[in-house]
Amino acid sequence: MNNLKEFFERFQKTMEDKVVPVASKIASQRHLSALRDGLTILIPLTVIGGISLMLANPPVDLETMKPTNVFFQFLIMWKQWANCYADILTIPFNLTIGIISIYVVLGVSYRLSQSYEMEAFPNSITSLFTFLCVAGVPVALKQENYIDVSNLGAGAMFTAIIIALLSIEINHFMIEKNIKIKMPAGVPPMVAGPFEVLLPMVVNILVFIGLNQLCIVLTNNGLTNLVFTIFSPLISATASLPSMLIIVLLTVVFWFFGIHGDNMVSAITTPIFTGNLVANLDAYNAGKEIPNIIAGNFTFIFGLAIVYLAILFNLNFVCKNKRLRSLGKLAIPSSLFNINEPLVFGVPTVLNILTFIPSLICVAIDLTGAYLATSVGFMAKTCMSVPWTLPAPLYAFISTMDYKAIIVWVILFIINVIIFVPFMKSYDKQMNLEEQNITQAE
Repeated sequence: MNNLKEFFERFQKTMEDKVVPVASKIASQRHLSALRDGLTILIPLTVIGGISLMLANPPVDLETMKPTNVFFQFLIMWKQWANCYADILTIPFNLTIGIISIYVVLGVSYRLSQSYEMEAFPNSITSLFTFLCVAGVPVALKQENYIDVSNLGAGAMFTAIIIALLSIEINHFMIEKNIKIKMPAGVPPMVAGPFEVLLPMVVNILVFIGLNQLCIVLTNNGLTNLVFTIFSPLISATASLPSMLIIVLLTVVFWFFGIHGDNMVSAITTPIFTGNLVANLDAYNAGKEIPNIIAGNFTFIFGLAIVYLAILFNLNFVCKNKRLRSLGKLAIPSSLFNINEPLVFGVPTVLNILTFIPSLICVAIDLTGAYLATSVGFMAKTCMSVPWTLPAPLYAFISTMDYKAIIVWVILFIINVIIFVPFMKSYDKQMNLEEQNITQAE
């Protein structure tokens, strides 16, 4: 026990001496700082959107669940109520996480404008308008114009970040070079500010509409789908462990850079995982040997679901920073139902080395461990279709119909928590130092 304690103390010291300074430099870089602070603004939206989605999607399958006890009766009533009022219940989700890229543009551009001591609101409006010219172009449908909000969700977040940063850089360059409409000296700043960004707004529109059209000509996709167009030839999936590790680790990398990793790979992986699940279910019903280990949501439930809950545990029981502890409490309801946006945008995990490194390590351990436990016969294979909002440990049990799946999940969760502890402690100290610096600067 003493040797283990000494190991963690040495590891913690190494983290503080080697990794924390690098993470602090990254965090203090102007654009990355604007990105982090801009995403932090979104915490209330992601919490509200997550709760909305949770209420609208209770973890119930009406075809399989029977009202055999009071709890099941409650769940069935919840599901029926949610089905009746789904359009109303999902309004907050559709207008928060459903169009999250709009808020990303506003938040990131606002913070970057502030760092340049520019009029933040007019400049952030410029960034938003530029983004909408690329991602929110109205389309004609039945003699009416509509905006396709599917291009404004998490899938377009990377494009939103790039446009937010570059558009403010263009504005800053033009304003610094006095390439702007100059108002008389007596005009108040609140009146002059919008006119300052008029010419930069025109330049931004021309630049990004031009780039978008060029992308459409060259790739048959606009800027919002450019990342997927680039990486889709590199993503090929089979049901083997090595290929799944590559896919899931790539998903973690995408999330680190603010790209919706699940959206990036789902077009390729979903048909494979769903096909494997159907084959497993058919074999289960026929009383035959179940063929596929990786099926359904296996890679998520025994991968990122464990990672996010390990982060949540550390926020609530390891971190001392008040902001992180508050975030941990707020994120509990949504995270328990596999809705992790409050953590992604709140911690944030985007461009955060101190959550990225342990995430890669844990996902590799989790998937390998779950795969091996299944392949040797300790845990049954996934063969049941289960609502995705079911808490992960219960999902593991019901999808496999094997209580040993919970044992595997809990063991992996404990391993994840232990791996994350030194990283989250280091992040905790980094947050305290940043808050102290801000207080001293004020």
